[in-house]
Amino acid sequence: MTMQTGRGPTAQPGARIVGASHKLPDGPGPSVMAADTLEAEDVVNTAGESLGKVKHIMLDVQRGTVAYAVLSFGGFLGMGDKLFAIPWHALQLDVENKRFILDIDKETLKKAPGFDKDRWPSMADLHWAEQVHTYYTVDPYWH
Repeated sequence: MTMQTGRGPTAQPGARIVGASHKLPDGPGPSVMAADTLEAEDVVNTAGESLGKVKHIMLDVQRGTVAYAVLSFGGFLGMGDKLFAIPWHALQLDVENKRFILDIDKETLKKAPGFDKDRWPSMADLHWAEQVHTYYTVDPYWH
């Protein structure tokens, strides 16, 4: 796994945008977008291997920010998928290919802390959240 670490004070707090021109387009995107337009987006690793799809975008309501993308990985036709809370700033939005990039290999993702659709973790639990951010080697968004 070759995740980027140590997002300093000058780093973007959210998902990085790659493949976009610096000209601001008319209408929404890519810097400000409706959350539902990003759900069901493919997620690939840096080798281009499919890691699944974004199922949900989770908001930290009290802090007013995106906390996680819930990634669905594995299974067949939505059955048996394992879900993963991916810290939002561990992702890159690939505008040209309309997908997200997560810098992780499939085997490392398979070993990541995950959950099933009927048994979600308490995402407000800071101990759980610290473990998730540590696994993906990114600083917690609330720091």
